[in-house]
Amino acid sequence: MASVVLDTSVIIEYIDLKGSLHEQASAVFNAILEGRLNALIPHPVLAETFYVAARIYGYLGFTDSEQRAARLVEWLYRLPSVNIVGESLDLALEAGRVKLKYGLALTDCYVLAVSRLHGAKALFKRREREMTRKGLIDSLSREYDIVFLEDYA
Repeated sequence: MASVVLDTSVIIEYIDLKGSLHEQASAVFNAILEGRLNALIPHPVLAETFYVAARIYGYLGFTDSEQRAARLVEWLYRLPSVNIVGESLDLALEAGRVKLKYGLALTDCYVLAVSRLHGAKALFKRREREMTRKGLIDSLSREYDIVFLEDYA
């Protein structure tokens, strides 16, 4: 079965019913929920998902924003077709190498590191600004198997 490493942006796009790429994120999650796709989520992405979701829920006026965000992360954590990846020395070193070489956000480094270590596609919502500077995206695409939801819009 194919595996994909989820970036926070994909998870947030899935819960954002009005997101410009919600349909694409929903297709990915439907495949995960139906057992047609295995998802890998680096442990730091869970923390970032909680943070971003809580802020979004708060912005939307929910008084229980932290509880909603916690339920989202717990749901992801417990899904049978989702594996949470973290705590290995190999992963820490690979994420550090990505950070050193490319200077990306640490959670993005973990997504790419898990992708390499598990032979999975790294899935991001779109090409982030820091990925596109100075032709970095070309180098990243040569070194990692990266997919962007925006390419399927």
